[in-house]
Amino acid sequence: METGEGMTGERGTSPGAGTDRRGVRVAGTFAEAFDMRASRVLITANSPAWARTAAQCMTGFATSVIGCKVEAGIEAELLPHETPDRRSGASVLLFGFDAAGLASRLLERVGQTVLTCPTTACFDGLPQAAERVTVGGVLRHFGDRYQSSKFLEGQRYWRIPVMEGEFLVQEAFGVQKAIGGGNLLILAKDQDAALGAAEAAVDVMRKVRGVILPFPGGIVRAGSKVGAKRYKKMVASTNDAYCPTLRGRVGVTSALPEGVNSVLEIVVDGLDRRAIENALSVGIDAACRPGVIEISAGNYGGKLGKHHFHLHSILSEASA
Repeated sequence: METGEGMTGERGTSPGAGTDRRGVRVAGTFAEAFDMRASRVLITANSPAWARTAAQCMTGFATSVIGCKVEAGIEAELLPHETPDRRSGASVLLFGFDAAGLASRLLERVGQTVLTCPTTACFDGLPQAAERVTVGGVLRHFGDRYQSSKFLEGQRYWRIPVMEGEFLVQEAFGVQKAIGGGNLLILAKDQDAALGAAEAAVDVMRKVRGVILPFPGGIVRAGSKVGAKRYKKMVASTNDAYCPTLRGRVGVTSALPEGVNSVLEIVVDGLDRRAIENALSVGIDAACRPGVIEISAGNYGGKLGKHHFHLHSILSEASA
């Protein structure tokens, strides 16, 4: 099942009374998410700008495990005291369905976007993970036998000669269980209100460690449903129940309350449940602002994944 398309059900809600937060109704529903695997890559460079450049390139075209084979994003920018080589850095999280798939994506993306970027080095950000995949141990072949290795605190690193100097990369990277598909829906009176609320939510959600928001700017405008009514070979198609321009069309059962004319979605992938709950909590709170009519979430009645994030429970725990 796809997370990267921002899928929601026909209604996206389950029965339950809503609650109000600053005049915005928070629906009595839950976001439905499922098991994934994740890796964390620590990229360092001589300056924050070059670390950021490598991280941005590495996470490009990585919104959907179906369309892009991986979901990736920048978790945080790192200060020198937070990195293995005491240089400026960035933490990148990558999510896939299995370790083998993640291994392939790591090889492709580290090799094409980090190895090639000036001054960078690349380290494993999940050293305690029991499951490991080889990255530097394969990329070393780019050195054409001129590469060299060293052990440090029980870990092997490869030094690959490049025209600028050397590229340092760790031999293996950890893979751990993770969760993909947490989400919230912002239903607003118009595009400006929806986008303003989504931007405010993204701003605070990105400060939570352990999560990424894989879509452009962290926001999904083109939420989707499973399959298509007319084109049977489509894996996913536009979520017509939430398209304001389709309200009232024959064959469309609209999920939009009165007054809603724009909907945006925020999808969250996380290393664990608590990280996603924290991100959804601060995101919902930030999105409750003038012009927003309702905050909801996408689910398939519990059939998509075993991880259910009930919006009311998340807000109650945050208040407590």
